[in-house]
Amino acid sequence: MNHAEKLKANIASFIALEEENWQQFCGFFKCIELKKNDYFLKEGQVCDYVGFVNKGALVYFKMLDSGTEVTTDFAFENDWVTNNQSRLCNTPSLINIRAIETTEMLVIKNKDMADLYSRMPKTERLGRILIEQAYIRIVQQSIDLQLLSARERYEQLLRKSPEIIQRAPLYHIANYLGIAPKSLSRIRKEILR
Repeated sequence: MNHAEKLKANIASFIALEEENWQQFCGFFKCIELKKNDYFLKEGQVCDYVGFVNKGALVYFKMLDSGTEVTTDFAFENDWVTNNQSRLCNTPSLINIRAIETTEMLVIKNKDMADLYSRMPKTERLGRILIEQAYIRIVQQSIDLQLLSARERYEQLLRKSPEIIQRAPLYHIANYLGIAPKSLSRIRKEILR
C-alpha cells in the first residue's frame, strides 16, 4: 500500500470522498521521514500542522527541569499526530513529540486544512471526528489513571496496543502508565507466570 492509500483507507472510515476530491485532498499533504530521535514537535514551538503516521512510532512527552521525561502518549501506524492545544490556540507547545523509530508521515498545515474545509465541507466532519477521538482518548486515560490498578492499566494497554512492548522503551511505557520501571518489571513477571 503506498503512502496515499493508507491515508485514504483511514479517512474512508470517517468520510467518503469522490476520486476527484481525493486527488485534491492528497495534494495538501507532504510526506516526511523522521529518523529515530528526530522531533515532530518541540516544546515551545507552535504546532501548526497535523500528521498521519504511515509507518513508525512516536512518543509524546514533557521534559521536566530535572531532566526527567514524562510520557503522555504514543502514536503508531494509522494514528493522527498533533498537539491540539497548541494548534487550536496558536500557543507554544508544552510537550514534545519525538520519533522512537524511523517514522514516515503525511503532514498537512493548519492553513491548508482550513482551505480544505471551505473547498470540501465533508473534510470539516473529518476534523471534528479526529478532535472528538483525541478528547475521548484523553478522558479515558485520566479515568484509567484514577480508577485502575497499575496491573490493570498495563493489561489494558497490551490489549489496545500489543505492539508497544516491542516498539517503545519500557521506561516510556512505565512512565505513561504512571508507575516506576521496577514496578512495571514486577507486573510483567507476574503476568508471565
